[in-house]
Order: sequence, then C-alpha cells, then structure tokens
Amino acid sequence: MEIVAPSTEQLLADFESKINAEIKIEPRDWMPEEYRQNLIRQMSQHAHSEVIGMQPEGNWITRAPSLRSKKILLAKIQDEGGHGLYLYSAAETLGVSREQFIQALHEGKAKYASVFNYPALNWADMGAIGWLVDGAAITNQVSLQRTSYGPYSRAMVKICKEESFHQRQGYEIMWRMMEGTKDQQQMAQDALNRWWWPALMMFGPHDSDSPHSTLAMKWKIKRESNDQLREKFINKTIPQAELIGLKVPDQNLQLLEDETYKHGDINWDEFWAVVKGNGPCNQQRLEHHIRAHKEGAWVRETAIASAKKHNI
Repeated sequence: MEIVAPSTEQLLADFESKINAEIKIEPRDWMPEEYRQNLIRQMSQHAHSEVIGMQPEGNWITRAPSLRSKKILLAKIQDEGGHGLYLYSAAETLGVSREQFIQALHEGKAKYASVFNYPALNWADMGAIGWLVDGAAITNQVSLQRTSYGPYSRAMVKICKEESFHQRQGYEIMWRMMEGTKDQQQMAQDALNRWWWPALMMFGPHDSDSPHSTLAMKWKIKRESNDQLREKFINKTIPQAELIGLKVPDQNLQLLEDETYKHGDINWDEFWAVVKGNGPCNQQRLEHHIRAHKEGAWVRETAIASAKKHNI
C-alpha cells in the first residue's frame, strides 16, 4: 500500500493541536517556518541581551565598594554569561549555528534589549540594573517558562531562579543606599530616574505596533502581551520603591481603585531611536563585543583542537 505523506494543511493542524493541548514542540517536530523564524529572532535576541548585558556591570567589578559586593557582582555576571550559553544552545536546535547568530549580531541584523544601550554612571546604577532591569526580565521570563517550544521553556526554568537572585542583589544595593547619607540617597533616586523608563521599554512596543506579537501569541511562544507584562512589573515595583523611600519618576502616575497603577506615556520615539542604533552606548556595546570576540578566537580554536585530540 502506498504511503501518502501528510499535506501541509494536515501538518499545520497537528502542530496547532499540540499547541492547544499544551504539548511542547520539540526540535524534530514539524513546525511552520514562521514559527521557527519567530523563535530564532526571539531566542537569539534574548541570548544576545544576556551577553551584552554583562558589559555595563563588568565595568564596576574593580570599583565595587566592598569585597562582598565584588563577589556578588562577579557571580551575577558569570550567571549572565551562562544564560547566554543556555539560550544560544537552545536556539541552535532550530538549525542555526552559534557562529551565524554572532555574525548576525555583529552585522547589525540581530538586536538585543534596548536597555543595555544606556550608560552605568555610578554604583547606584548597579542597584537600579539589578532591581529594575533584571526585575523586568523576570516578569517576562517567568511567563516564558510556559512557552510552547520545549528547549526554550526548559532553559528558562534555571535562568529564572538565577534572575531572582539578581533582582534581590540590585534591590539590596538600593535599600542600603537609602539607609545611608543624603548623597547616597540622591544617587539612588537619580539612578531610578534614569533607569525607570528604559526598564518599561524593555517589554517592547504596544502589541498593536509589534509585527511579531500576533503569531507569537497564537502559537504560545509568548503567553502574555507586552502591555500585560509591563503592567505586572509596574504594579509590583512601585510598592518596592515606596517601601525604601524612592519615588518613581512619573508625574502622571495614578493609583486606581483596584490597587493597580495607571502610568504616563512612554517615549516611544526614544525607544525606536535606540533600537535603530542611535542610543547613548549602541556603538560602544557592539564594538566591545566584536573586539572581545576577535581577541578570544584563540581560546575557541584551542578548545576545538583539544576536543578533537581527545575525541570529545
């Protein structure tokens, strides 16, 4: 009897049936090309963000105010390098090599989170980054633990545990500074003022303005919209700020009857300018990554040669 291959329509129906039944899609499963490309874009951007995000914090390792804070910051940066590794490895299951992902980043064809194109000016910024940037990341990543693609979902479980530590590390810095001198309190407030809006932009534009959101939501790559995630972050972060005496820099902020907050307008012109490469540190961040990648070529070559020698 002749075996008839299933049609594309049948394959798509089976794929969407799995999605609706909450069955993870695995690398060997059939998937629509649009699903694969959406994942490649999102997962590579996520991986690039983890690695580029090491730069503003790395600058403060030698200037940390105590041995304890230095050790914690070193551990945090090491975690972020590991997160990039998990995510690049997961993304490679979609048929794109690590080298291709890195090349796309260096050529400006791939993006990373816009927030990492802002400068870290003082130690308080290490607090704001940990508390706000990693706090925003956790809000998004907890949702991604339930993403429909198996390798991505499993990578997020470990990443979320470590990001929780990062958020607490940042909040502790801010809390300690708010218990300090007037100058330290002002530094903490200034850091919040500069990082609040870039942190809100991390969630991306309104979903109606995002070309990828509709399919991502339909196929459960994303489980919640950009605006839903942003509201979650705002509602949990404002009470944290008020608890230690900080004020969120939003003159139009309103506490509603249901104990949620209505926030002011985000400067989307600034967001798109940064995304397009015109942020304060876009060029610096990318040039640093390209230079480090070239200077580290001998390490990769040595590791590959050693693996071949020992048949690893």
